[in-house]
Amino acid sequence: MAYELLIGLRYLRAKRKSTFISIITFISTAGVALGVMALIVVLAVMTGFEEDLTDKILGTNAHVVVMKTTGEIDDYAAVMDKLKRVPGVVAATPFVYSQVMLSTGANVSGVVLRGIEPASDVKVTNLEKSLEAGNLAALDVVDSGTTESPSLPGIIIGKELAKNLNVFVGDSLSVVSPLGNITPFGMVPKMKRFRVAGLFNTGMFEYDSTLAYIGLRNAQEFLSLGTTATGIQLKVNNVYQADTIADNINKGFGSEFYARDWMRMNKNILFALKTEKMVMFIILTLIVLVAAFGIASTLFMVVMEKTKDIAILKSMGATGTSIMKIFVLEGLIIGIAGTVIGVLGGLLVAYNLEFIVDLIKTVTGFELFSRDVYYLDHFPSKVVPRDVLLISLTAILISFVATLYPSWQGSRLPPAEALRYE
Repeated sequence: MAYELLIGLRYLRAKRKSTFISIITFISTAGVALGVMALIVVLAVMTGFEEDLTDKILGTNAHVVVMKTTGEIDDYAAVMDKLKRVPGVVAATPFVYSQVMLSTGANVSGVVLRGIEPASDVKVTNLEKSLEAGNLAALDVVDSGTTESPSLPGIIIGKELAKNLNVFVGDSLSVVSPLGNITPFGMVPKMKRFRVAGLFNTGMFEYDSTLAYIGLRNAQEFLSLGTTATGIQLKVNNVYQADTIADNINKGFGSEFYARDWMRMNKNILFALKTEKMVMFIILTLIVLVAAFGIASTLFMVVMEKTKDIAILKSMGATGTSIMKIFVLEGLIIGIAGTVIGVLGGLLVAYNLEFIVDLIKTVTGFELFSRDVYYLDHFPSKVVPRDVLLISLTAILISFVATLYPSWQGSRLPPAEALRYE
């Protein structure tokens, strides 16, 4: 072991005339540990939220949506077969899209109506997994022409939408399209009765309160679309390569069709999450910077206290570089110790965050995370090893930079000046 390291460790362990330096050393170590722990926990929570939100978006929406620039897709079956041959595409399903109103007599709500093909939709989206009641097979029921509720075509709505309309599975409601038939008296809205065949809960209020699903054939008939479809939804093998696959489709299919991936359709919220994560990293790094000033202050005071020792070492042949190494290593030990403690503490909190939140609620009655407000069934937290490594290296680098100036000042101390009054 180099003598510089031995001396640096000795200075940390040695009893000093004043305990003030030891207190500053402890505060500096605790500051680095606190900053590192806060960074790990916050980034783990934000990564968890981002991943949970991505799962909910992908659970309701397809990875890639292909539509026709001039209107509906006529021979959508042939287009689907062609799209399935595109590298990276796993499955495809047609859909019909329109904005309508749902009415139960006493309550009315505007929604987005989607006509889907249940057999192929289960291969593309996770709608079936989010069902709390009913099943997708009920959407295949075609209107029999009678007025009895069981024979009505099925509709699946979100849990929040069902609350707003005050309906339950088995109840009937009316779907009203503002784009109705033209008569001598003007435009007459088109109306049709449906039976609530199921309820879904994605965990996102925006989806659960504004989406409704019916069978593809029923949607085509109700909206007078014949045998056409609004577009085709695709599932790809790698969700983070969806933009590349969408670009390949746009190039291969020409200007008649256009494809959009899920990242472009949700770029505002995804950009906001990434920006917030970056800003939080920068802000919380300031805690480590404050601790670095503590390390620098400690080293300045150690240099002042060890003036005699520095002079003796130089008289014995130690170079300025060696003296500088002693104090750099001492500061690095403080920074590394704080980083290790912070990483261990941060990982402990991040991996047990939900338990800690529940414990706080049980003991104090204060709910840090309201599931009714955020519509999440758990507190998302995901530790990314790359983030932990980046945080650790940043903390150690800041600690190292903080040691340079006081160590340099100590290395420039003339031996004669140091020993003059000894």
